Amino acid sequence: MEPVEINAGAWYLRALRADERVSDVPALTDLGITDPVAFVDAADAGWAEESRYTWAVCEPTTGELLSLITADAGGPPTGSARDGGQRSLDDALPVVQRFLDSL
Repeated sequence: MEPVEINAGAWYLRALRADERVSDVPALTDLGITDPVAFVDAADAGWAEESRYTWAVCEPTTGELLSLITADAGGPPTGSARDGGQRSLDDALPVVQRFLDSL
């Protein structure tokens, strides 16, 4: 499956990125991920294999990752937020659950 983008009201959920146009590497490092490039690659593989779904919860005008949500296939979504990003996580988790329920 290709990554699914979700509009969650005040937040925009998208696939993780680590390329020349958009890089979530600094934000993932803030979240304590020690190898963010490998994490992005694993997130892409999870979507392709339909085994794990991962979203960057972003501020829609800047695309900045404020929180991160993951869900193993068949499991509930979980996440973590950067400093100041807890509201984005709280608002987006139920939206992701509705998406997962529709699979």
